[in-house]
Amino acid sequence: MASINSTHRVSYSAMGRSHSKKGTRTKPKAIDCFSGCGGMTEGFKQAGYNVVGAIEIDTISTDVYKLNHPRVRMWTEDICDVDAKDILATLKLRKGQLDLIGGCPPCQGFSTLRTNNGKRRIRDPRNDLIFEFQRLILGLKPKHVMLENVPTLFHDWRLGDFTVSLENAGYSVKANVLNAADYGVPQRRRRLVLIASRVSNVTLAKPSSKIRTVRDAIKSLPQAGKSGDPLHDIPENRTERIKARIRRIPRNGGSRSALPSNLKLKCHKNSDGFKDVYGRMAWDKPAPTITTGCFNPSKGRFLHPTAHRAITMREAALLQTFPKSYKFPPNLGKVRIADMIGNALPPEFVRRHAKHIVANGQCSGIVTRRA
Repeated sequence: MASINSTHRVSYSAMGRSHSKKGTRTKPKAIDCFSGCGGMTEGFKQAGYNVVGAIEIDTISTDVYKLNHPRVRMWTEDICDVDAKDILATLKLRKGQLDLIGGCPPCQGFSTLRTNNGKRRIRDPRNDLIFEFQRLILGLKPKHVMLENVPTLFHDWRLGDFTVSLENAGYSVKANVLNAADYGVPQRRRRLVLIASRVSNVTLAKPSSKIRTVRDAIKSLPQAGKSGDPLHDIPENRTERIKARIRRIPRNGGSRSALPSNLKLKCHKNSDGFKDVYGRMAWDKPAPTITTGCFNPSKGRFLHPTAHRAITMREAALLQTFPKSYKFPPNLGKVRIADMIGNALPPEFVRRHAKHIVANGQCSGIVTRRA
């Protein structure tokens, strides 16, 4: 795989924020590709960016996105059909004027479950959408690029080709696999982060000295079902046997290994794998990765630390660091909401890296260009 750490030479004066004719500062502009319900956009906004455009093919996700980010120009279509020149014309931008473009190309084809931890090769057309992202980058020529994805992409040839393409276009590129728990997210979530810049040397944001926990994220919430927050009050529908099984899981980090034989599932008796299934979160640790199955105790360690239930959709959203005010219409159903929340980028993880881009790009000077 090609190098993913290079530098280039360019002179610049004021990065990240521009000045209007009256001398007031305007926010740097960003575009969110593969935006989903808006996790990356929320992180960009919290970092001080003005998100002016977004691209997402799924209409339900775009409805939720627009509910929370109504002023962003949305392209609700396949990214393959979106033209860079159209984006520039619609947003009244010139090539090279955009400050940041971010995206998380669909990663299901790279998932460790589908690839058997990298041992099996999957032919999934979604794997090549990284090159559509690349096409828009080269067409828009933004100052900075942020790509986020699953760790397995780090060793895939596509990332090597993507990196070389950006380097040849004058970008400095750096990538690494990071844990969101080290960046203010109360959740263990390993993700590939790639940052590229054509106006500064690239460095990745430094980890935080404080780890946020499940307690930090959800302990202050009122009782589920009676809170007045529709997302927190969506009821569970479980059989009495499943309810009995949940009640027997020890509080605060307990697992299904404590279940008596008569409450153990047959498949669990015959297999020792997936030990987090029917497990409780621990108050004073980060949550496990919030996935699309986070409402279902049979999909992982998604039981509340003390209440006899799975986490609610509001709790899942908070563990993903969406603000409490973020809207997910309950009428969409728990499965669809969990799908959007589980697939989203944690806004706080995005904010830390986007904020670092602004800080790193605002200093003046010359950086060294690779030969």
